[in-house]
Amino acid sequence: MTESPECTKKVMVTGAAGFIGSHLVDALLEEGCQVLGLDNLSAGIMDHLESAMQNPSFRMEKADMVSDDLSPFLSGVEEVYHLAANPDVRSGAHDTRSHFDQNIVATYQLLEACRGTGVKKVVFSSTSAVYGETESIPTRETEPLSPISIYGASKAACEAMIHAYCHQFEMAGIIFRFANVVGDRSTHNVLHDFIRKLRDNPRELEVLGAEPGTCKSYIHVQDCIRAILKGSSAVQEGVTAYNIGTEDWTFVKDIADIVVQEMGLNDVDYRWTGGVKGGGGWVGDVRKMLLSTELIRSRGWAPCLNSQQSIRQAVQEILASKK
Repeated sequence: MTESPECTKKVMVTGAAGFIGSHLVDALLEEGCQVLGLDNLSAGIMDHLESAMQNPSFRMEKADMVSDDLSPFLSGVEEVYHLAANPDVRSGAHDTRSHFDQNIVATYQLLEACRGTGVKKVVFSSTSAVYGETESIPTRETEPLSPISIYGASKAACEAMIHAYCHQFEMAGIIFRFANVVGDRSTHNVLHDFIRKLRDNPRELEVLGAEPGTCKSYIHVQDCIRAILKGSSAVQEGVTAYNIGTEDWTFVKDIADIVVQEMGLNDVDYRWTGGVKGGGGWVGDVRKMLLSTELIRSRGWAPCLNSQQSIRQAVQEILASKK
C-alpha cells in the first residue's frame, strides 16, 4: 500500500477519473492531501485511479453533478478542483445541450453546494477556447472572451459564475485556461485520431482542414499538473485566471509527421479535407492559438517540454498503452 506524507487538508476533485483529473489526484496525494474524487464515470475510467485507490488518503464517489445533491460530499472539504465537464469539444456543433448541462449546470450546482457548506477555494479548469479567434497573439489573460464554439462559451459562462460567487460569498477562485493538453490517460484528441486511422490504413491519413492545418500550442499533462499546483497555492483570495501552455505552437501537419515517425511508417499520403470557415478542422475550431504565460511563470512555473516535444512524448505514451 502506498504511503503518503502526513495529510494537511481535505480536497475534492471533480472529474477525478478523467484524463487531467486522475493525474491531479495522484499529485495531490503525493503532496499529502486527503482527496475525495467525484465522477459520474460517463467519460472517466476507473483504471486511471488504480494507484490512488491503493492510498488510504483517497476516497472515490460516483455522482451526477447535474442532478445529485453535492453538499454531503463537501463536508470538511477546504478546496475543490473542478475538472468535470463534457470533454468532447466537437460535439457542440450538433449537441448543444450536453455542454450546457455538463459544464454550466454542473458548475452552478457545485458552486451552490460550496456556498452552502463553506468551501472557500474553487479551482476551475477552463480552456483557451474562451478567447475565440483573437488577433492578439500571444494572448494574455486580459484579452476579452469571444468564444466561437459552444464548448468555449460554456466554459466562459462557468468562469463568469465563479467570479460572481467568489465576489458575493467571499471565496477564492483560480481559473486555468489550458492550451491543448496531451499525454498518458488521454482518450480522444488529434493524436488518437491519427493513430487509429493509420492503424486502419498505414498508407493514407485523412486530415481535417486545409494544409498545413491549424496552428496551436500543446502542453504535456505533467507540465499542466505542475502549473495547477503552483498557481493554486499562490492565490488565497479573489479570482485569478492563468493561461497554461508552451511558448511555441505547431501545425497539424507537424503533428501528423510526428505520429507517422513514431509509428515507423513511410510514404504516407496525407489527404486534406479542405477545412471549414477559413481552414478550421470543424465548425468552432480556432485556427491559431498561442497563450501568453507570463503570469503563471511569474509564480515560478515553466513547462519542461515545448509543443512538439509534448506531442512526441504523448504519442509514445499512447502507442505504449495500446500495444
